[in-house]
Amino acid sequence: MANSGITWIDTIFDWAVIALVELAKFLGITYEEINVWLFCVAWPLLTLALIFWAGSLWRQNRQLRRQVNA
Repeated sequence: MANSGITWIDTIFDWAVIALVELAKFLGITYEEINVWLFCVAWPLLTLALIFWAGSLWRQNRQLRRQVNA
């Protein structure tokens, strides 16, 4: 499958493709569909959720620092 010339990258890529193919078979969808769901839907939603969560933690930290310094 992979042919980057870097063995560990090729191994991880091959493993990931095999896992996605098997998961697609299990879910009854194609490899392309699972790629779209993962990389065009789930990943961006997770990224946005983590950005909002990090912002919330940053605000909480700022409030706690103000309370400690007061």
